[in-house]
Amino acid sequence: MSTLQPTVNAAARVPAPTAPAAPAVSAKTWVAVIGATLGAFMAVLNIQIVNASLADIQGAIGAGIDDGGWISTSYLIAEIVVIPLSGWLAQVFSIRIYLLTNAVLFLVLSAACALAQDLSQMIVLRAVQGFTGGVLIPMAFTLIITLLPRAKQPVGLALFALSATFAPAIGPTIGGYLTENFGWEYIFYVNLIPGAVMVGMLWYALDAKPMKLALLREGDWAGIVTMAIGLAALQTVLEEGNKDDWFGSPFIVKLSVIAAVALTAFLIIELTVKKPLLNLRLLVRRNFGFGMLANFLLGIALYGSVFILPQYLSRIQGYNSEQIGMVLAWTGLPQLLLIPLVPRLMQKFDARIIIGIGFVLFAASNFMNIHMTSDYAADQLLWPNVVRAVGQALVMAPLSAVATAGIEAENAGSASGLFNMMRNLGGAVGIALLQTVLTKREQYHSNVLMQSVSVFEQATRTRLEQLTQYFVNHGILDRADAAHRAYVAIGHTVQKQAYILAFSDTFYLLGVALIVALAAVLFLKKPGQTSAGGAH
Repeated sequence: MSTLQPTVNAAARVPAPTAPAAPAVSAKTWVAVIGATLGAFMAVLNIQIVNASLADIQGAIGAGIDDGGWISTSYLIAEIVVIPLSGWLAQVFSIRIYLLTNAVLFLVLSAACALAQDLSQMIVLRAVQGFTGGVLIPMAFTLIITLLPRAKQPVGLALFALSATFAPAIGPTIGGYLTENFGWEYIFYVNLIPGAVMVGMLWYALDAKPMKLALLREGDWAGIVTMAIGLAALQTVLEEGNKDDWFGSPFIVKLSVIAAVALTAFLIIELTVKKPLLNLRLLVRRNFGFGMLANFLLGIALYGSVFILPQYLSRIQGYNSEQIGMVLAWTGLPQLLLIPLVPRLMQKFDARIIIGIGFVLFAASNFMNIHMTSDYAADQLLWPNVVRAVGQALVMAPLSAVATAGIEAENAGSASGLFNMMRNLGGAVGIALLQTVLTKREQYHSNVLMQSVSVFEQATRTRLEQLTQYFVNHGILDRADAAHRAYVAIGHTVQKQAYILAFSDTFYLLGVALIVALAAVLFLKKPGQTSAGGAH
C-alpha cells in the first residue's frame, strides 16, 4: 500500500485536460445582437398588437369588417416577401446601412399609421411597414449565427426566441391594454421609444462596410420576381380564402393558380441558376430539412393558438380586448422567466431532448382544451396556458441551434430567410386552416345537436314552454311573439354549444400538428455529426 501511495498522489497532482475556452465576444458584438433582436421582437409584436385592436382601428377609419382585414393582410404579404430577400439585400447595401435604414423607416411608418385617415391610406402604410418590419426578423437571426461563436449562439438564439414565441403571446395583452386605456393610435406610438433605443444600439455596434451595388447586376432577378409573385399570391389566398369561400371564389382560384405557377418556376430557377437568391440545397441537409418541417408546424401551432384563443374568449365568453390580453398573459410571462435559462439547459442536456419535451408540453396544453364547456373561461385556461408557455420556451432556441448547426457563413442569409419564412408561412397556413375547420365543424355540430333538439322530444317542449313563460313574465304580451323568441333562444343556445365543440376540435388539431413536429424532431442528428455526402 505504501509503495502505491506516492504514485496515486503524483497522479492526483497531474492537471486534468481542460476543454478549449470559448472565444470571447466583445461588448460591441453583444450590443449589435441585442439591438437586432429588439428589432425582431418589435416587428413580431407589432403584428399581434394590431390584430388584437383591429376592430377598433376599423371603426375609427370607417372600414368594414371584410375590407378592414387588409390592414393585417397587406403587412403580412410584404413581410413574407421581404424575409427571404433580406440576406441578398444585406450583401448589396451592407448589413449596417440595410438594417439601420429599415429600422428607422419602421418607426416613421409606425407613427404614420397612427395618423392614417382612411382605409386606403392605412393599407398602403401597413404594406410599406411590412417591408421594413420583415427585414428586422431575419437580420437578427443572421447576426446571431454569423457574429457569435458556436458556444455563445444558444444565448443569442434564446434572445431571438423572445421575438419568435414571447412576442406573439404577449402582443394581445399589450394591444388590449393600450386600446382600452389610451386609444388605438398608441399601438403604433408604443414602438417609438424602444425603436429609438434599437436604432442607437445598431448605429453604435454595426461596423461600416462598403456597399456592393455591382451585385444588383448579377442578381437572381427571375427568382426574385417569381418568388415575390408566388408568395404574395399564396399569402393572400391564405388570408382571404375562408372569408371568400375558398375555391368558390374566382378571385381565390386565380390567385391559387398564379401562386402554384410562380412558386414552381421559382423552385426550378433556384435549382438551376449559378447564383441563386436562396440556396435551396440546404434543405437536403438532414438537420436543416427536418428542422424546417418542425419549424413550419411550430408556426401553425404558435400563431394558430394566438388566433383561436382570442376568438373563443370574444365569441363565447364575451371578453373585451383587455380581458383577453390578461388571459393570454399567462402564455407569455412564464416564457420571460424560462427562456433565459434555456442556454444553460442546452449546456447540460442534448438539445434534441429539450426540443422534444417542449413539443410534448405544447401539444399537451392544446389537448387540455379539447373538452370545453360554456363555463370554460379564464380560470380553466390558466394551467393550459402555463403549460403552453413552458413548452414554447423550451422549443425555439434549441430548434434554431440544431437546425442551423454547421451552416457556413456564406449560406447564413439563405438559412435565416428560409427558416423564418417557413415559420411565418406555417402561421398563415395554420390560421387559414383553423378558420375553415371552425366554420365547418360548427356546421357539423349544429346539425348533430339540432337532431336531438326536436319538438317531438318532451325535454325540448318543456324548455320551450319555460322560455315562452319567461318572456311573457318579462313584458312580452303576445304569446305567439314570446314563443317565437323562445325558439330563437333555443337556436342561439344550440349554435353556442356547436361553436364550443368546434373550438375544442381546433385545439385537438393544433395538438396533432405538434405531435407531427415531435416526430420530425426524432430524425434530427446531434449537432456535430454528419451523414453521408456531407449533409449536416
